[in-house]
Parts: sequence; structure tokens; C-alpha cells
Amino acid sequence: MSDNAAYRNAFFVLAGILCTTILLFIVLVIVCLRKYRSMTHIIHELQKSKWPSVPVPQAGPAVQEEMEEVAEVPPCIPLRQTSVVKFPSRRLWKDREQGPSFTKSDLNLLQLIKAGKEGVYYQARMNKGTCKGHSMFTCKISKEGVRAKNLDTEISIMRKLVQHKNILQLLDWNTTQEPYMLIMEYVSYGTLRTYLQTNRSHLKDNPELQSLLTIASYHIALAMQHLCSKMIIHCDLALRNIMVSKFPWEVKVAEFGLARDSTRLTSRRSSRWRNPRQRVPLRWYPPEYFKNNYYSFKGDVWAFGIVLWEMQTFGTLPYPHLETSEAVVYHICIGHKNPNPEGCRQEIVHIMKDCWQEPYNLRPSFTDLVRMLEDIMESDADYVDVESEPVVKDEAENHETKSLQASCLNTFTEASD
Repeated sequence: MSDNAAYRNAFFVLAGILCTTILLFIVLVIVCLRKYRSMTHIIHELQKSKWPSVPVPQAGPAVQEEMEEVAEVPPCIPLRQTSVVKFPSRRLWKDREQGPSFTKSDLNLLQLIKAGKEGVYYQARMNKGTCKGHSMFTCKISKEGVRAKNLDTEISIMRKLVQHKNILQLLDWNTTQEPYMLIMEYVSYGTLRTYLQTNRSHLKDNPELQSLLTIASYHIALAMQHLCSKMIIHCDLALRNIMVSKFPWEVKVAEFGLARDSTRLTSRRSSRWRNPRQRVPLRWYPPEYFKNNYYSFKGDVWAFGIVLWEMQTFGTLPYPHLETSEAVVYHICIGHKNPNPEGCRQEIVHIMKDCWQEPYNLRPSFTDLVRMLEDIMESDADYVDVESEPVVKDEAENHETKSLQASCLNTFTEASD
């Protein structure tokens, strides 16, 4: 009896082991199938993300150079996304259900402003009528392969940033059919990078150059301060994304294709596959992005320091001696910075170095930067060349001044006699 019980127990043990093995095998097969489907989906997404080139009208060298600033993160740097924008299940604005108010055939594209990663910018106008009262405007036309959902996010952010003089204002849009289009307010001189490169010889001879660049920097900082107040992280602050209506008093931050609304961010550890090779402007990104996959408002502060450096060098590419993406990332991660620009005032050099401090929590806020630039401008206003810039309020005051001068001269003559 005892032998039969032992055999029975051994049979149950073997049967249990066999069942467990079969169950584990089934689980393994299921996991492999899910991995296979996931990899298939990744390949499909990558194939869709390889956008075919879009023919762009020929333009001057300054405009064509706008295209070379965005690069893929080197594959040797392991990056993962830690946040995602939550899109609503329905269209963002029900008031547009009647359809767009314009199509590409309604537009007359006049001049190429710049070509970027996701689209091209033109100065344009309507063939008939106006766009919300604007006869001339800036039009962004997306490249093939850009998803309407991405444009919806950009539109949502631009609508949130309305009514600021230093942010390019959105007028209208069409994301119902390709190519998707955004219509924004008109700018007279294109990008700030193109403006500085085109007018370099004239500006270098201007004795007030540093004051002019400080004023432009101040208005950019005001725009970024507004973004922070709305909890928007730009993620693509660069000289090529600053538009000029009137230099230096009317400069406007533009290009919100990479921007994020931090009020909509949640964890996305389980969805890293959605953008495994994100294209970012490496030369403007801070070291914490490459080391810890982290980009915050302080990352925009780092980029603002790069923008100041670009302005002082008339649109020179940051880290100009580095040619590859790997070299740029390594250079940034080991703590190397751009050299001090020739002729740059020490106050601006100090602000640049503050923007590039590590760790990132040592960097100033944009409110701090606005205050610093205000102090510099107030100092400039204390030293005015009255001989080169005489101030006459009206004819009566001018006549009174001349009479006083004549009286003083007569008194001096009589005293001499």
C-alpha cells in the first residue's frame, strides 16, 4: 500500500510539473506574440515618420540654413519619453465643425521665410478678401507626414498664448485636409537670424549695437515669461524661431511644434514606442536632457542663453567647430560651453553663464532674466548722447531756448567788454 501511495504521489508531482511547464510555455508564447506585434507597430510608426522631402522654392543662403538645425539624438544615447500630451477624444474646438474658412487654393504665397522640420513659412495673402481683417500674413504649411493631431496640439498652445505682443499670434487654420496650414500675423523681416545675417555689416558699424541687442533680448524674455505663466514649455527656442516685425522693439517668439502644455502631462512609461527616435535641436538642448531625459522650463532658460550667443555672433551655429550629433552631445555633457562672443558686453556674458549653470535649478527664471535685462536697459538710458540726439518738444520751447542762449551770449559779451 505504501508503494502505491508513493507512486501516486510521484505521479501527481510529475503531472503538476508538466502542467506548470505547459502553462509557462503558453504564457511565454503569448508574451512573444505581444512583443512581435509591438515591434511590428514600432516599425510601422518609424516608416510613417520617414517623411519624404517636400520641394521648397529656392531662397537665399540665410533662409536655406534654417533647415539644418534639427538632428536626431544619437542612437548611443538611451532616451525615453517621460511625459505625454493627453489629447481629447473629440476635436478640440466644436466651433470649427462648419469646416475651414480657406484652402491652399485661396492663398497667394509671396515669399519663403524659413523651412523647418515640420513645415515651411511664407509671407502670403488671400487671393480674394482678407483673413480676419489682415491683408498680409504669415502662413505655415506642414510637410507631408505631419499628423493633424500634432497640429491640433500646436494650435491649442497658440490659442492659449493669445494677446501678447512678443508672441506670433494665430489667426486661422485648416487641419481637415493636407497640406495642413496655419495662418499667423504678418512679420516684415522674417526670422531674427536672417535679419541679423543680412544686416550684419550695417549693424556692426552701429555704436548702439549692444543696446539694440539688449532690447531685442528683453522682448524675447518677456515672451518666455508669458509662456511660463501659461505653463507652456517651448522646447525649440532658437534664433531661427524668432520673427521680426520691427527690430529691436517688435520681435516675436514663434514655432510651437515641439511645445508642451505642462498642465496636460502625465506619466507614459508604458508607451515609449510612440516616438523612439525623437528629432530635437541638439545644439540648443541642456545636458540634463541627454543625461536624464529631462527637459523643463529651465531647459528653455538654457536655450535662451544660446539665443543670446547667436544674436551676438549674428546667427552663427552654436558649437560651430563640431560637425556630428555625437560630438555635440558629448561636448555638452562634459560641460563645455560656447566661447564668449567678441565685443559682447559683460552684463550679457554674465547672463549667458547664468543660463548655462548646472545643475539646472541654479539657473534664473525668466522673471529674473526680465529684471536683469531691465536693469541693463535702464543703465543704457542713463547715458544718452545729447549731441547726436537733440530733443525739442515744440516750436515755442525751441524759440525760448534760442532766446535764452542769445541772452546768455549778450551777457557774456558785455561782461567781456
